[in-house]
Amino acid sequence: METPDNATAPEENTGHTGIAAQGWDTASAEPAYRAAVVDLLGALAYGELAAFERLAEDAKLAPTLSDKAELAKMASAEFHHFEQLNSRLSAIGEEPTGAMEPFAKALDDFHRQTAPSDWLEGLVKAYVGDSIASDFYREVAARLDSDTRELVLAVLDDTGHGNFAVEKVRAAIEADPRCGGRLALWARRLMGEALSQAQRVVADRDALSTMLVGGVADGFDLAEVGRMFSRITEAHTKRMAALGLAA
Repeated sequence: METPDNATAPEENTGHTGIAAQGWDTASAEPAYRAAVVDLLGALAYGELAAFERLAEDAKLAPTLSDKAELAKMASAEFHHFEQLNSRLSAIGEEPTGAMEPFAKALDDFHRQTAPSDWLEGLVKAYVGDSIASDFYREVAARLDSDTRELVLAVLDDTGHGNFAVEKVRAAIEADPRCGGRLALWARRLMGEALSQAQRVVADRDALSTMLVGGVADGFDLAEVGRMFSRITEAHTKRMAALGLAA
């Protein structure tokens, strides 16, 4: 994604300081920051590719043709996001596959360990898992350079899965209240697995962890990381309520 010609100049950005007030050309001169961004884009790109694959698989569980078509449309949107990230990595001189590779096993393991047993579990997984990931990337985006921040926020645009999942899950619980308890337990498991996976990935990548705890991005420290995960947990609780489930 190219930065618009009329994009705000770094010195005109209000509310941003340090790297967050710079463009990519300036910020990427710092090797540690560049490495962190490559890691971030690689992780996000593989996440979008995995989301595309998962939605295509979930479509097989869809009870109606209209549900199947809806998931296919969402899968297409996820793949478009993947292509945007793939293009950006190439544009900054990085090989996309190499940038994604370090994150493939962790994400594949997560999806293997949380394979849904039915249509409703698949919907809850997509809603809960994708939302947690989006919350995490949005938190990080606030500390990125303006060009990278614009791209990350663009690929986090809602594909419509959230509203679709809420509508279908709430209708299912209304029709059979007994499934609510099972889905609530499932969502809690997903939350724990997703947070554990995110923490493992960050801990394994030095540049990425440095970005989060300070040193390359302004404003982050260990206490702020704790507050970040608290905000993500709070948002999860609200989404559970929207689904009609207990957090």
